[in-house]
Amino acid sequence: MSTCRGSNGDTWEIYQSGGQWRWRRTAPNGRIVGSSSEAYVNKSDCIANARRSGMDCDPK
Repeated sequence: MSTCRGSNGDTWEIYQSGGQWRWRRTAPNGRIVGSSSEAYVNKSDCIANARRSGMDCDPK
């Protein structure tokens, strides 16, 4: 799993589920406030989708 913290304090996670990549956005209070609606074969495609959804940090 790769994570990073956005400029607004949200945590972004890039993780594998069933062999494919997904993302999840968690607010500082621990609530999940966003997630990918589909799974991606390539991690880079998943990160690109998260960026379109507001991710402004680099997951490591």
